[in-house]
Amino acid sequence: MKVVFMGTPEFADVTLRELIKFHNVCAVVTQIDKPKGRGKKIVPPIVKKTAIEFGIPVLQPKSAKDDDFADELEKFGADIFIVAAYGQILPERILNMPKHGCINIHGSLLPLLRGASPIQTSIIDGFEKTGVTIMYMAKGLDSGDIISKKEVIIENNDTYGTLGGKLAHAGANLLIDTLKNIENGSAKREKQNESKATFCHVLDKSIGHINWNKSAFEINCLQRGLTPQMGAYCYYNDDMLKIWNTEVSDKEYNVENGTIAEILKKGFAVQCGKGSLRVLSVQAKGGKIMDTDAYMRGHSIEKSMILK
Repeated sequence: MKVVFMGTPEFADVTLRELIKFHNVCAVVTQIDKPKGRGKKIVPPIVKKTAIEFGIPVLQPKSAKDDDFADELEKFGADIFIVAAYGQILPERILNMPKHGCINIHGSLLPLLRGASPIQTSIIDGFEKTGVTIMYMAKGLDSGDIISKKEVIIENNDTYGTLGGKLAHAGANLLIDTLKNIENGSAKREKQNESKATFCHVLDKSIGHINWNKSAFEINCLQRGLTPQMGAYCYYNDDMLKIWNTEVSDKEYNVENGTIAEILKKGFAVQCGKGSLRVLSVQAKGGKIMDTDAYMRGHSIEKSMILK
């Protein structure tokens, strides 16, 4: 089929590369180039780099609601529009443009976790499984009819990065099979159960501030859900300390929650609301991510210190 693909991050790029193998991707739509890093260097989305690699035209509208953008899209005469983590809401004119409609690859088992952060939220909320859903797009937020789903187990050591990779590959493979069914007319439509819908939102950096009164399991889920982006953090001696790798322990210490209760060979243990958390990898503000034992050799972290 003749396809227009819309996406921005690595999750979308995995799908685009698989799609190119089987279909005619006539255009790629992605977000505008943005400044990144300390030097604020302007960096294009990874999807744009892939499109250029394969000689595919790239469109980067500031707003998907611009009439000029819709006019340009119409010229491609695509059979279907495929969206994967694009980052903009499409107006009704675009949703109705291709003959096979617009479909979206969403990183959850809809109707659970509609919205902007389904992968992170599935880990933060302690889900045991999640998945990808391919659906027809509608005016409501991730509310369109479901075409296909694939379940993915969340392992105890999965982070946003590792789970995102698994879901990206699962979604890409599911898409190829789903497109065959759409093309031959055998694709089914399943209405979403609105009574079971849940929502997740764009994550604010403040969500990463660790509350040591929560259980070690909950804090570990938060840390994994924010790794490798944003990161969970706390303060010691009024300095921010990001926490990048942890392990949950059932061991309890008779100290205040947030207290460094024991110095270990590979880090330190912090008492939580339930259980304790072994902190194995950290990053000081402006520094590099380090194994905690290496970090402690150059910094004063001692038993009985309280993290806030």
